[in-house]
Amino acid sequence: MVDNFEDRDTNDHKVSTQEKPTRGGWNAAIFIIFVEVAERFVFFGMSGNLITYLTNELHQPIPTAAKNVNIWVGVSCLFSVFGAFIADSFLGRFKTILFASIIYLLGTVMLTLSVSVIPVHNRKVMFFIALYTLTVGEGGHKPCVQTFAADQFEEDSEEDKKAKSSFYNWWFLGLVFGSTCATLVVIYLEDNVGWAVGFGILVAAMSVSLVIFLLGIKRYRKQGPLGSPLTTLAQVLVAAARKWRVNEMRDCCGVYRGEERDGSNRAGQSMARTLARTNQLRCLDKAMIIDNIDAMRKIRDPWRLCSLNQVEEVKLVFRLIPIWLSCLMFPIVITQLQTYFTKQGSTMMRSIEPHFKIPPASLQAIAGFTILITIPIYDRIFVPWTRKFTGHPSGITSLQRIGIGLFLSILIMVVSALVEARRISIVKEHNLMENPKAVVPMKLWWLLPQYMLCGLADLFAFVGLQELFYAQMPESMRSLGAALYLSVYGVGCFLSSAVICVVQAISSSCGEEWLGDNLNRAHLDYFYWVLASLSALNLCVYVWIAKRFVYKKVEGDESVTIRRERA
Repeated sequence: MVDNFEDRDTNDHKVSTQEKPTRGGWNAAIFIIFVEVAERFVFFGMSGNLITYLTNELHQPIPTAAKNVNIWVGVSCLFSVFGAFIADSFLGRFKTILFASIIYLLGTVMLTLSVSVIPVHNRKVMFFIALYTLTVGEGGHKPCVQTFAADQFEEDSEEDKKAKSSFYNWWFLGLVFGSTCATLVVIYLEDNVGWAVGFGILVAAMSVSLVIFLLGIKRYRKQGPLGSPLTTLAQVLVAAARKWRVNEMRDCCGVYRGEERDGSNRAGQSMARTLARTNQLRCLDKAMIIDNIDAMRKIRDPWRLCSLNQVEEVKLVFRLIPIWLSCLMFPIVITQLQTYFTKQGSTMMRSIEPHFKIPPASLQAIAGFTILITIPIYDRIFVPWTRKFTGHPSGITSLQRIGIGLFLSILIMVVSALVEARRISIVKEHNLMENPKAVVPMKLWWLLPQYMLCGLADLFAFVGLQELFYAQMPESMRSLGAALYLSVYGVGCFLSSAVICVVQAISSSCGEEWLGDNLNRAHLDYFYWVLASLSALNLCVYVWIAKRFVYKKVEGDESVTIRRERA
């Protein structure tokens, strides 16, 4: 009966021709990694010192500047959802990266002009136009580059599976290397030579990255647009709703598994692997049940009957939503690194020599150095050692890795609160409460522990999220999966701004402004304790959700038959 359906919709098997590269694997991915290193260099060269430009050059209050930084970073991350949609539906990942890189380059040029050529009274408008032009380029660039690099490894090759597990760690190391160089070189030039020189270097870096990306064009395994992932989601939801009264035991004439199950479609192209049926979200199973109405039709209505693969793809997306929600607290903590951590450092003793001061934003490089040192140890020692006990290719599961990162985020806020309390006590000892511009006699190195913990937390949580969202998303929605992982950070940035507003409102109504312009009189340590408490509560929720998570299962693949992995 199933084979008699004439399928008038191609979404059951989202496929496209793949151009086989001359070598593939690492030989192709290495070009893409260099592109991402340059992009991270540009992004952190801008974002790492943005709060300094807003407060010192545009004269914005510290809370306003912090909220503007968070909003800009949040918009940049959320634009990635739009970029992923464009890549999956229309352009494919390669073309999306190419066009996004050109827009990115245009944004850096506009940024340089805004701080050099544009008159001072018009500078603010031009600066923000350039800033949000960068978000458009970031939105197309970020969700596709990592996914495009991961696509260079074969899905069914055991050797490539191991290489891909290692790839995520070295990919993240490349990102950190780019961002760390930016915080050391670009931020120093911005603070000590000029903003035009610092931003001009970003233009050069983005130009070089575009050239490197084009040099590897013959090696890439390119995949064209796979169709809108939103169409699949909508069809399954509509079909399940239309059959909400159908009972599989009573009204079922079979389950629709799709027209082609022989490993190829009508055009002879390779298709996505078939997902195994799962017991979660059983209400969506109604979409694939063939009832009497479907049985009497010769042409399948894709808005009334969907294949098992379509239904399971939608389940994969829905199963990731609770994980996504339970990770939103993490970026709220990490955003403090680019905002209040930087302003804390600006009040402390930063001199190494009589004529050299460390830019406060450059201390972010400590987080980068921590990651650069830790990743080789993690990849070459920790993973093989834990693999002996767990049998898992990555040593620990993605969910376990994320959980460790969330735990470290609690420690970040606890340590930050204790250090800030120490700074305030020194301020009181030297009667500097009313002098916010005075240098507090406290070495900048007191901030090192919280920056190092930020690096470790990033290594576990964000790399774990990358790996989870790539592996667990349907193959046709992996750009969207990368965008969803990035949107965790984007939404977290918006929530960080919201938390600042709430804390400001509540503390002001109680007579004490915790987040005022004068950090010496403010109570930044109280704010950090609030974030530590929220992070601890969030970790409990995450553990509860992770223990109930069901990993993707593929028919005929024994390596993924594990139904549930503990977090």
